[in-house]
Amino acid sequence: MEYKTTVAVIGAGHAGIEAALASARLGLDTVLFTINLDAVANMPCNPSIGGSGKGHLVYELDALGGEMGRAADLVTLQSRTLNLGKGAAVHSKRIQADRALYKIIMKKTLEMQNNLRLVQSEITAITTEMHDGKRRVTGVVTHLGETWEAEKVIIATGTYLESEIFVGYRSYPSGPDGMMPSRGLSASLAEAGIKLMRFKTGTPARVNKRSIDFSQLEEQNGEEHITPFSALSDEERLNSMEQIPCHIVYTNAETHGIIRDNIKKSALFSGKITGTGPRYCPSIEDKIVRFADRERHQLFIEPCGKDTEEMYIQGFSTSLPTDIQYRMLRSLRGFEHAEIMRYAYAIEYDCADPTQLFPTLEFKDISGLYGAGQFNGTSGYEEAAVQGLVAGINAALSAKEEPPMILSRSSSYIGTLIDDLVTKGTKEPYRIMTSRSEYRLLLRQDNADLRLTEEGHRVGLIGEERYAAFLKKKAMTESEIKRLEQTVISPSEENNALLVSLGSSPISTGIRLSELIKRPELNYDSIAPLDTGRPRLPAGVVTTAQINIKYEGYIKREREEAERQKRLEGKRLPPDLHYEDIKGLRTEAAQKLSAIRPISIGQAATISGVNPADISVLLIYLSAGEKDRSENKSGNA
Repeated sequence: MEYKTTVAVIGAGHAGIEAALASARLGLDTVLFTINLDAVANMPCNPSIGGSGKGHLVYELDALGGEMGRAADLVTLQSRTLNLGKGAAVHSKRIQADRALYKIIMKKTLEMQNNLRLVQSEITAITTEMHDGKRRVTGVVTHLGETWEAEKVIIATGTYLESEIFVGYRSYPSGPDGMMPSRGLSASLAEAGIKLMRFKTGTPARVNKRSIDFSQLEEQNGEEHITPFSALSDEERLNSMEQIPCHIVYTNAETHGIIRDNIKKSALFSGKITGTGPRYCPSIEDKIVRFADRERHQLFIEPCGKDTEEMYIQGFSTSLPTDIQYRMLRSLRGFEHAEIMRYAYAIEYDCADPTQLFPTLEFKDISGLYGAGQFNGTSGYEEAAVQGLVAGINAALSAKEEPPMILSRSSSYIGTLIDDLVTKGTKEPYRIMTSRSEYRLLLRQDNADLRLTEEGHRVGLIGEERYAAFLKKKAMTESEIKRLEQTVISPSEENNALLVSLGSSPISTGIRLSELIKRPELNYDSIAPLDTGRPRLPAGVVTTAQINIKYEGYIKREREEAERQKRLEGKRLPPDLHYEDIKGLRTEAAQKLSAIRPISIGQAATISGVNPADISVLLIYLSAGEKDRSENKSGNA
């Protein structure tokens, strides 16, 4: 038997799935390895997809041709759009997902994909060789002793690398949800020169639904109209389904007292855990310590699926002993008789320092080797999925000797996430947030397709039929904006009466519809009686048109800054540039630039420790180099 493939993907979590599907769909022979086929597409923590910033990632992934958004729409139990009380830039879709159904759908998708083999086998080592003075990956080794040759290898091991579970004083080697950990691969990676870090995350207990008194809880229903994550989804089907409610409960003085009295029994505070945990998703004991003045903390009670009684307690993650977990839970209103089905735990695991990667997610010192997902120091299914997609696309493009796909900060949250990781690195599990982008108004979830579908089509993941539908939507949006900017409403008693009734000022001269929409108290729907020639348009077209008009001035300013950044990203830096030899460059900047090895001036500008003066020095250096090359060329001619 010959064990050989073009692209080998290690791990079938959310990163590995997107990487393998992208590679296979781009025509490359691909093998996806997983420790256990029953863990494919597992959601070991929250049974949800999307959320603040994360929803943007899912829309962007779909626009590029990824799979998560389509599958999420098929398993939606409840949908809500967060931050509707704030500006359009931070509106973020989040769904409760049927955890078991999601796994079934994704596994079947992998099994039916051409050019893709799904193999249950643990990878314990990578193989490399020196080629033209540089190390490159040549394959992987399984725990059964098989050596698979591979041109490209993508590591998407999630939280499995040398993972250890902590509950109180007890700890044991284990992956999430009782799965086997990955043993041996960390040592192989370290031997190959990869710098590893130790991170920690955790999960709350799962409680039997029939043991909860829901009459004591606040009910939280889904939104009235559901906008799909994916352009391929059936919006009518989504909106015809019955949504399952979630519920809210609060911790109280008794809960906090139990935690404080037993804080030293927590693995987090006893010293057993050495890994760094997520700042933005702390355990409940960490919250009690950090926010000692808070009288209560909000918890969300969420279903894990239609065909299970398991309920997830969002916000109640802990590593306290099991008896304390019972006492904490039963101190909550409605949980006096709660029955735990799965205990909460903390998990420690190995991951790589992401500054070792190029923006393509390929390792700088080992060609053909890529990292994706929590292996790169991130947290969350969505962050993992988009990295997997980028790694899979770039591995395939490299194998086909085609130009890579590098997304800029100004193009997407995906670009922002990757730039943050490979340029700044991370000291804790990285989570995307809308506040991480300086181009929030440009990078909305409603216009993700307008921003990225062209790129998805260029690399080959967006087919012609879908691309034609995208072009039609784009044309409709542009046409509607133009119509609203050109249509003038005349002053009349009837028109002014309507404006006054809407809390707006009457008009004394003709006014364009676009100017009315810009008024804070008015919107596209409220001025419908004034707009008698309005065409029937899809909701997505209306949303994007209205936002582009309402925030026109702000969007223009951000676009100008984005164009400036784009020009900087177009100025490429040689990979072998000796920064310490550049006159005028500060020592700290030279050291940071040498360590990160940015591919462009744009990336260099985002490195911590590199200031605008350093960028000016680099621009002058590049300009002088271009002048020398031009003069040499002229002289040779």
